[in-house]
Amino acid sequence: MSFTLEIGAHAVDFKLPATDGKQYCLKDFESAKFLVIFFTCNHCPYVVGSDEMTRSTADKYKHQGVEFVGINSNSDNTYQEDDFDHMVERMQIHQFPWVYLRDESQEIAKEYGALRTPHFYVFDQGRQLVYTGRGVDSPRDASRVTKNDLDLALHELVSGKKISVPVTNPIGCHVKWDGKDKHWMPPEACDLVL
Repeated sequence: MSFTLEIGAHAVDFKLPATDGKQYCLKDFESAKFLVIFFTCNHCPYVVGSDEMTRSTADKYKHQGVEFVGINSNSDNTYQEDDFDHMVERMQIHQFPWVYLRDESQEIAKEYGALRTPHFYVFDQGRQLVYTGRGVDSPRDASRVTKNDLDLALHELVSGKKISVPVTNPIGCHVKWDGKDKHWMPPEACDLVL
């Protein structure tokens, strides 16, 4: 069994606090036709470099029933700027069009098999995984992007087509696991990353 959720797997439920002061579980997003869950954070240059492209993609597909949910699972013992207070501040400044959740225990990151920030998971109407991996091919520098894999997957999904490239390697910083070196990855995940 692979570390990361495999295509066809069902979305894993969660109950996590958000920057808007509420708690959310998977059922709170049942009105969305399609759901994008992505692991992100506050400090990573790959996240910061591609957030506006993620915003554009979220805005592009929101009227076609696609909802985005960001989850920050990074240990704030590794980077203090990934703590909840900084999440709230970041959302107040940027007003991103997604709910931003805190996975302090890192259990949800483990359940999904999140490898990097950002790491995207796209679920269909039945909440089965149809795409996992990167958003774009140059998340750190938007001026060098030549391929938006997330946009392609969502375009195919809302058009009723089969996803032509369902799996890509996420590009970004490692998820910061509590008590581990900032470059550490679970051993069972290491064979998944090029």
